[in-house]
Amino acid sequence: MPLSGNHPAVAHLATVDPVMGRLIEEVGPCLLKPKVRRSPFESLARAIAYQQLHDKAAESILRRFMALFPGRRFPRPDQLLAMNMGAIRQAGFSRPKIMALRDLASKTLDGTVPTSRMINTLDDEAIIERLTEVRGVGRWTVEMLLIFQLGRPDVLPVDDFGVRNGFRIVYGRHSMPTPAQVLRYGRCWKPYRTTASWYLWRAADRNKQAMKVL
Repeated sequence: MPLSGNHPAVAHLATVDPVMGRLIEEVGPCLLKPKVRRSPFESLARAIAYQQLHDKAAESILRRFMALFPGRRFPRPDQLLAMNMGAIRQAGFSRPKIMALRDLASKTLDGTVPTSRMINTLDDEAIIERLTEVRGVGRWTVEMLLIFQLGRPDVLPVDDFGVRNGFRIVYGRHSMPTPAQVLRYGRCWKPYRTTASWYLWRAADRNKQAMKVL
């Protein structure tokens, strides 16, 4: 459900930060809706597919990949490991991404990557520490999982270009802020930094659309 103006997250942000409050008024309700039905394995596999690719290209690769496993909404880790690497390569995955997928599957089977039930018992930093052990998975990728799959309320992905660019626009900075600067300022948004991040993304999106019109 959208977060309206009287939601605790929105109300808190507007109270502690008048600039963020104005942005919230301009953008409207927060429409962030986590995809909670995806397992950590599926979410990370999809994230690996999208790395360094446009959305349409990644979606095409994923469709061809999933067609290798008929009858399955998404393959299990053991099925991925059993699949011929050449077939996965023909679906469009590069060799480094195939190695990352196989490492993800192996670490899911050995318990490094937790199950959906187990991951809900871990705090954010514990999840980041465990999942970044997977080849090709960095902190930013895990932060996206925390936001868009687990719905964690206090995630601020300061390495994300959109978040930093949105911050630059909203707070009238002449240059791009560093991750440390956004992190330091964002302390006032706790414990709802995920919602603040969503609004910064919207600010960046609005600016991009405005530039296209000019």
